[in-house]
Amino acid sequence: MSSLSLSHAWKIHLQETWSEWLKLTRMPMFVLPTLLFPWMFYLFFGVMFGRGAGNAEYLMVSYGTFGVIGPALFGFGVGVASDRQQGLLQLKRVLPMPMSAYFIAKIGISLMFSIVILLGLATIAVLFGGVRLGLTQWISLFAILLVGTLPFCAMGVFIGIRSNAQSAPAVINLLYLPMAFLSGLWIPIFILPAILQKIAVIFPAYHLAQLAFSVLDKHQGQSLMGHLLVLLLFTAVFLMLAGFGWRALRDR
Repeated sequence: MSSLSLSHAWKIHLQETWSEWLKLTRMPMFVLPTLLFPWMFYLFFGVMFGRGAGNAEYLMVSYGTFGVIGPALFGFGVGVASDRQQGLLQLKRVLPMPMSAYFIAKIGISLMFSIVILLGLATIAVLFGGVRLGLTQWISLFAILLVGTLPFCAMGVFIGIRSNAQSAPAVINLLYLPMAFLSGLWIPIFILPAILQKIAVIFPAYHLAQLAFSVLDKHQGQSLMGHLLVLLLFTAVFLMLAGFGWRALRDR
């Protein structure tokens, strides 16, 4: 019986993930910017103007970090806010399905988009940027950036629960874009003024980028364990805040 139940739960999670994939791929206003912006930025700044002295490698990592954060924030933030406002979230809560399927599906889709973004960046980097990394470096880089989306998924859940469908995109952009710039994801962190370099440490994107840069031995020199602990703390705080918001929704 338990094996049948496990098999049934597995199918529910897969079906929910597939439904989420179909929903998002039918929204070109989500798909095109999410995929194209990191590729275009890297092609323009990393390849056309970033050749030499390892700049193409460095900017591939920074735009890779920028790229994977987007699906996590927008997929959860806008998705949860929209589902909640349309009553779909309330419907799913009363259906005979585990709510874990809803959240795992969104995590899965976020990872799928992130993989596509990273593969596109890697292709551009190898073909046009002259980037040459070893297999272990590629695997490590992809693993760090993919796992590193989870803190931003937690942040997205919190935003989605606390915002409506109209305000969620604006709230995310107000957080995402300044954070990306101040974390050194658009231009190298060491080019920013000293005061901004000090401010960067408060942003989780900075710590994820530094972990990713460590694969190329281009991080700022701080403790890698410290970066990891900051991301874990960030995840825990936003999961706790999202949990409070979720219970408030459930008790209404």
